[in-house]
Amino acid sequence: MRKLGSPRGDAFWVNFVTNLSGERIGVLPYERMDVGVLDATPELIHNIPQPDFEAFVANELDGDPNVEIRKGLAYITSTQTDGGVSTTVEERATGVQWTVLSRYVLACDGAKSTVRKDLGIQSEGEDGYETMMTIHFQSDLRPVVKDRVGMLHWITDPACSGFIIAYDLGENQVLISNFDSKRHPVESWNESLCRDVVGAAIGQDIPFKVLSHRPWLLSRKVAKQYRQGGIFLVGDAAHSFPPTGGLGLNCGIADAHNITCKISAVLNGWARPDILDQYEAERRHIALICAAQSVKNGKKIFSFLKTLGTAGIDDVEEARANLHKSIHDPAKQEMIATEVAGQQEHFDNLELHIGYVYGDKSTPPHASHYTPKFVPGARLPHAWITPLEYDLFDYLEPHDVSYVKEFSLSDIAARRYSTLDLVKPQSFALIAGPGSGWKEKVEAIQQDLPGVRVLVRLYTVGVDFDFVFPEQERFFTEAALASSGALLVRPDQHIVAKLSSSTTADVAKTAILSELGL
Repeated sequence: MRKLGSPRGDAFWVNFVTNLSGERIGVLPYERMDVGVLDATPELIHNIPQPDFEAFVANELDGDPNVEIRKGLAYITSTQTDGGVSTTVEERATGVQWTVLSRYVLACDGAKSTVRKDLGIQSEGEDGYETMMTIHFQSDLRPVVKDRVGMLHWITDPACSGFIIAYDLGENQVLISNFDSKRHPVESWNESLCRDVVGAAIGQDIPFKVLSHRPWLLSRKVAKQYRQGGIFLVGDAAHSFPPTGGLGLNCGIADAHNITCKISAVLNGWARPDILDQYEAERRHIALICAAQSVKNGKKIFSFLKTLGTAGIDDVEEARANLHKSIHDPAKQEMIATEVAGQQEHFDNLELHIGYVYGDKSTPPHASHYTPKFVPGARLPHAWITPLEYDLFDYLEPHDVSYVKEFSLSDIAARRYSTLDLVKPQSFALIAGPGSGWKEKVEAIQQDLPGVRVLVRLYTVGVDFDFVFPEQERFFTEAALASSGALLVRPDQHIVAKLSSSTTADVAKTAILSELGL
């Protein structure tokens, strides 16, 4: 996947410029792409265009005997029965309809979800307050940006107030323009106008090809229900918010991870169907927070762009002159620097990506300030570990951080496995500090669950694995594993409970049964 999308070296920065050929008025790091973030996650963020991502996933599934992919189909309606869901679909090319019978349906059909509308599920959120235009174009921008590479380039020129997402600087770009709908009504947009806007963003005459354009509203919507019977809304069908922050895809993947783990537990007979109700309770609040952050980012960035002297001026040349006057005005330099620095949350949302806690209804005070947490509902914090048992990780390939050019061969070799890898599919993990007692307790728990086909796997520090870095070992030990303490983690890598050495097998078993709705 890292061979697709933006190379790390090209994506490191966010540039604020008059246009790609003009002056740079500010710069920020793009997300957390520094090597230090690998102390918090085993994988650096990677930006990949949605079509390429979808093609990658489809290619990975091609030939899987458990997966059947059919294209060119449209959802018509569904009927729920005691045994599951009866779904009518139609082949678009022929109009032929047929029925699919299933236990469950996951509606991943986008922001305009036909399934959601058919179920009559309403959404809450803010109506659009800014009209945007997305222009997909093809051009080699490397000779233009030169050493000012970056993932995002915010354009302040009044003829194109918006930003370029440089998925591939040599070929594939998207321009999102916050255009004046009074000057350029949506229906007036055509290839010629798109070329004018892209040309203004580039700032010099170079070849480029407009591939497509489409308007949309900067708004947020979150479904009021994520489930109706055996049908679940996932991804954009459940929530849609602006791209200002890039939170949509990760939030959707986390939805899918959450609900499929739960359905797997039910279908495999080791959880009650009641646990499926947890999906909405856990994921919807996360979507509300991400939606609000995305809108906040959008308002903040476009408000900043308009403070540069271009707002309310119809004449482009006059507005452009005002822009250049503003950015060279000594009295405004501090304001501009402060405004640029104030956009950090927009481009660094690590706390929202991996710092959320299921069941916690609070809003993070700052999206950029990620803190690992050892509390029920939190994602198990990451630390680099090395196996002491030869077959500990025989079910997966090691992480490969060789794309991080700052690392030596020994640095790469030290970062092959994460504490997150201890959590295997369809099993609970009990991660224990050094000491005795947990082996007997886990055996007692497993024997006590004869009618529940769930595994509880024990991993003990110093027996099954060791921490690679002393500072991460101290952090885990002091926060959770001291005095033979342990962490009980469910199959989706979220913590069930923090246990002490005095925790009995019965108490741990009760926590597992409660998590499974038993």
